Amino acid sequence: QVQLVESGGGSVQAGGSLKLSCAVSGVIFSRCGMGWYRQAPGKEREYVSRISSDGTTSYADSVKGRFTISQDNGKNTLYLQMNSLKTEDTAVYYCAADLGLTPTMWCRTYWGQGTQVTVSS
Repeated sequence: QVQLVESGGGSVQAGGSLKLSCAVSGVIFSRCGMGWYRQAPGKEREYVSRISSDGTTSYADSVKGRFTISQDNGKNTLYLQMNSLKTEDTAVYYCAADLGLTPTMWCRTYWGQGTQVTVSS
């Protein structure tokens, strides 16, 4: 069984920084990519950033230049460094991992439980 556990959320003033972590545990055969999504109150969940299996990164336009995604494969951990935070970044942030658990299994998406980020003015 695979588990994704996010941490690092909290409250910060606008302009501040936070670093989110997502620890992946369980038996994993293949990793197709990992990413971060967020959901603000009353809004749909939206894409934030993704890192593919070859290390290629991508970002939503709203966070480009302020957020940095990275991973530590040795620790099975995904990170999101968030700088210059804005009030509109307030949301629950979810980690998502596209994983294959056996040699014959296609990657499917697993989700963490989310961590709250609150940015005040």
